[in-house]
This record gives sequence, structure tokens and C-alpha cells, in this order.
Amino acid sequence: MRGYKEFLLEEDASGVVEVILIIVVLIGAVVIFRKQLQALVGDLLDSVENKAKAIE
Repeated sequence: MRGYKEFLLEEDASGVVEVILIIVVLIGAVVIFRKQLQALVGDLLDSVENKAKAIE
């Protein structure tokens, strides 16, 4: 019985579960906001390209 009680109190895997949940939430956010993120990245790249052309 003592081994079962220790097994229930063991928290070694809780860190792994937390990391997996964080990754799932991040992937979900990317999927939900995919179009907005694509537009944002596209605008940033256009801005960088225009500023690079201005320097030349």
C-alpha cells in the first residue's frame, strides 16, 4: 500500500504535461489567428523590403 501512496504523490511527469499543454494552446492560437498572423508577417516583410530599398 505504501508504494501506491508514493505513486499517487509523485509529481515527476507534471512538468511534461504542462509543457505539452502549453504547446497545444500555442498551436491552437496559431490555427485560430492564422490569417491575422500571415497579414502581420506580410506587412512586416513589406516594410523591411521598402526600407532596404530606401537605403540603397
